[in-house]
Amino acid sequence: MKVTIYTDGSARGNPDGPGGYGTVLHYVDPKGQLHVKELSGGYERTTNNRMELMAAIAGLEALNRPCEVDLYSDSQYLVKAFNEHWVDGWIKKGWKRGKNEPVKNVDLWRRLLEAKNPHQVTFHWVKGHAGHEMNERCDFLATSAADGTHLMKDEGIQ
Repeated sequence: MKVTIYTDGSARGNPDGPGGYGTVLHYVDPKGQLHVKELSGGYERTTNNRMELMAAIAGLEALNRPCEVDLYSDSQYLVKAFNEHWVDGWIKKGWKRGKNEPVKNVDLWRRLLEAKNPHQVTFHWVKGHAGHEMNERCDFLATSAADGTHLMKDEGIQ
């Protein structure tokens, strides 16, 4: 089964800073029916990259069987990590980012690796906020999914 996931890490537009994420799945079932699944979460204190990771995790964890997935994100950090195999080095081999900078969000990277595992995932970077058609689509869909979500505190942020 082929699934398209559109994510946005700051979809809720919280006036006091980043406000959560939204992710939308589009897929056609074996009977030819189109399905749309919306997922979201709002957080009071969360960095954009962390939200984008959580959006991707939510989308992949929502799949109940192995699928061929196209995941669209405006986070170059997220997409490059997989397309250039940084995650293998960071998580599996213990590389540092730069000289001695520890890798952030290791817990989420591990969880994303686990969520990705049964699927064949292609990560696509959509350049942010410059009228890029796919970025606009991600923004619109993910913000719609995230609307109305109550904000929670992200305990992962110190």
